[in-house]
Amino acid sequence: MSDLELTRQILSQIVDSVNRILCRFEPVDGVDWFLDTEEGLEKLDAICMQLIAIGESLKNLDKVAGTKLLERYPQVDWKGAKGMRDIITHHYFDLDAEAVYNVCAAKLPEMKSVLLKIIEDIEAI
Repeated sequence: MSDLELTRQILSQIVDSVNRILCRFEPVDGVDWFLDTEEGLEKLDAICMQLIAIGESLKNLDKVAGTKLLERYPQVDWKGAKGMRDIITHHYFDLDAEAVYNVCAAKLPEMKSVLLKIIEDIEAI
């Protein structure tokens, strides 16, 4: 598999994870919902797993495509997305549900849009 094909595959996997998160996030009406209901805790766990996958995939993308690819799309805080993976993975019991809520509500829709643009730009090569 070429680096370009692998890059496309990783980007598509990240988009899939973002879509899963946005779907799971639909019933969430506030940060307290994550913490006050069993269903909320399950959603929080599932969303965090996908955030870990996104962060890990972004790190893999840097290895395959180089760090310059994501730098061309500064609309997204790529370093923050990779860092969130580290926080969730290594400090899960200190997890800030409000930070997860804010990422889902405010950051992921933009990330999805930028990822789709990157894929479109790569396919034009």
